[in-house]
Amino acid sequence: MGASRAETTPAGMKPKNKLRRQSAYLNIKKAKEVAKRDARFKRKREEAKDSTLREERLARNIPVTIDSKRTWDEGVGDEGDALGWAVDVERLAKKRKLEEEEAEKKAADGGEDGEDEDEDEDGVLAKLKKKDAGESDEEEDDIDSMLDDDSDLEDLDSDSDKPSSKRKPKEPPKRASSPATSTATNLELSPEFLKQKFPSLFEPAGEPKILITTSLNSALHDEAQILTEFFPNSTYIRRTAHAHAHKYSVREIAQFATSRKYTTLVILMQDLHRKVASGLDIVHLPAGPHFHFTITNWVEGKKLPGHGNPTGHMPELILNNFRTPLGLLTAHLFKSLFPPQPQLEGRTVITLHNQRDYIFVRRHRYVFREKRASEKSIVGHDGKVVKGVEDIKAGLQELGPRFTLKLRRVDRGVQWKSGQEWEWKGRMEKQRTRFNM
Repeated sequence: MGASRAETTPAGMKPKNKLRRQSAYLNIKKAKEVAKRDARFKRKREEAKDSTLREERLARNIPVTIDSKRTWDEGVGDEGDALGWAVDVERLAKKRKLEEEEAEKKAADGGEDGEDEDEDEDGVLAKLKKKDAGESDEEEDDIDSMLDDDSDLEDLDSDSDKPSSKRKPKEPPKRASSPATSTATNLELSPEFLKQKFPSLFEPAGEPKILITTSLNSALHDEAQILTEFFPNSTYIRRTAHAHAHKYSVREIAQFATSRKYTTLVILMQDLHRKVASGLDIVHLPAGPHFHFTITNWVEGKKLPGHGNPTGHMPELILNNFRTPLGLLTAHLFKSLFPPQPQLEGRTVITLHNQRDYIFVRRHRYVFREKRASEKSIVGHDGKVVKGVEDIKAGLQELGPRFTLKLRRVDRGVQWKSGQEWEWKGRMEKQRTRFNM
């Protein structure tokens, strides 16, 4: 007879019975949840007594996202490659303005005092020397605000005054109140070389008039009709599918549209193997440029839950988070597709929000109503309640369609064959933390 195998697993650690194992696992899981709940309520009671504990916890628990780790190009090169720069135009404008103000103040101070100082000294070192000499602390505010952290200056001062004292640990950064900053695009900060290179985009003439068509042998007639409701002053003309008909090229269609006073040509592209929209080409007439977008997540308005019906009013336009030269050029393109004077009585707004080079397009109708008792008041960019609208809330109803765009290429002019001469195209060597718009 064979000897029985000895029990290697201690009793109570892993029951052999399946039901008992499940019961033991549920008990362990329940004990962990109870411990987490008790710790959460304990932390809540402590934070109710001392409000600084909650601020310190929120300052430590800042989530790390790809947007927060976004990288920018340090130096810029030739203006011919400006569309490929990943630089924040607004930040550069603020930095340039601060440098000019500091230079003017230095010139004024030098004229009043009449002292000969080295012009090659850095501004921060000059401030430190003035402070060590015992001058007033009010001049500290003039230090360039583009520095990474003002705590470095405080550490330098403390080390110079008390060399034997230990450096204080760096405090965690305070998290700004929500919403932190505005993502609205400032179109007035467009670089001059972009205005010289694309004058028709930055200075459009009159009301827009749009011609909408599709790719060859396309079946997206319903989607094209929806775009005529989305873009004001637009007309849809079918592209012939007859076998013996002449296949008009994009350049010939652009010449036809230009002779009839159209300002923009929009071409809805169909996928090769499915009857869905895969691309959107926008040609600024009469001489370009030609923008190539891809379309994803197309949803018609009638398929949205709780959707509304469009009324045909001229919409308001919101452009969010277009920060680089390429982003500003794209923002001006979409600005040229809508009339400059919206009809406010229609309460229709179109939003184009850029995030990680994806442009999310939405259309809503808004209404102002009284705030409910369970709702919070409207806060500004500084996190404080906006005065005058404490009891007012805005309601939104989506009209559709909703879709997502991604810019792939910007062609130079209107070409016989797309992609021959291009101003910008997406790079193959993609860095995940570097964005083009």
